[in-house]
Amino acid sequence: MALGLVIQKKYQFQLAPISKWLVHCFMPAAVFLNIYQVHIDFSLLAQLLMYLLIFTIAMIFITYIIGKVFSVQDHEEAALKNSISLMNSGNYGLPVSQLIFSANPLGVSIQIFVLIFQNMLTYTYGLYNLLSTTKSFLEIMKSFLKLPLIYALVLGLFFQIFDLSLPSFLLFPIEHLANGFVAVALLLLGAQLANIQIRVFHRVITLALIGRLLVGPLVAVGVIYLLQIDGVMAQSLLIASSFPTSRNTATLALEYDVAPELHAQIVLYSTLLSSLTVTFVIYLALLLF
Repeated sequence: MALGLVIQKKYQFQLAPISKWLVHCFMPAAVFLNIYQVHIDFSLLAQLLMYLLIFTIAMIFITYIIGKVFSVQDHEEAALKNSISLMNSGNYGLPVSQLIFSANPLGVSIQIFVLIFQNMLTYTYGLYNLLSTTKSFLEIMKSFLKLPLIYALVLGLFFQIFDLSLPSFLLFPIEHLANGFVAVALLLLGAQLANIQIRVFHRVITLALIGRLLVGPLVAVGVIYLLQIDGVMAQSLLIASSFPTSRNTATLALEYDVAPELHAQIVLYSTLLSSLTVTFVIYLALLLF
């Protein structure tokens, strides 16, 4: 991110074309590969899906209430909804899970399920929040169908369900694209931050940080106890609920020009503050479960 900021300050690149490369090339490869390579334990799938559905619906409802109480509207409302509901389960969540659960693959597998679910949520609910500010429902559906990410998700699930394997001459280039996704996404996010005005206090940013970093883990604890989940699965789900706002919110906001500066600042602040909050939630998860 720092490198992207410095380079953008010096050369002032046009960011929209880079965003299109990311959304239409790197991101679909990463989404497909995550689903293609995951090991699915179907015995845990039903309980995990129940948790994800209840947790997500609860977070969306809470975000809706916050927006109404504080009269947040239009583009700022889209930023608030996406920033609280969508987590960075990829390049942030997976490394954290691999560190904590290095001796127990179940914890990492659960995080991969969360990642897949978050990817699907991002390009359905998250994209709807952005497009609904400027487009009709029919136009939104047309935009959905034009997204290669949707087809990457479907294709990945197809290969997973039927246990199909890609030949190496196709798998290798897809892996190269997927591996480049995180670097390009973070460079782009840094470049977005180069030309924005950093705000010491902004109402929507503050609400988003509270909702994502504090309310999220509290809701997760309630759902975990409600469904009587325990052990490594409970630990993994609680930790996953504490991750900062997904950087994809900033990428898509730039792609569709919906408050891109606000999205980028929320991603930046939530990522910085999460070094404190996620550390505490990890301690809490290991203590409780």
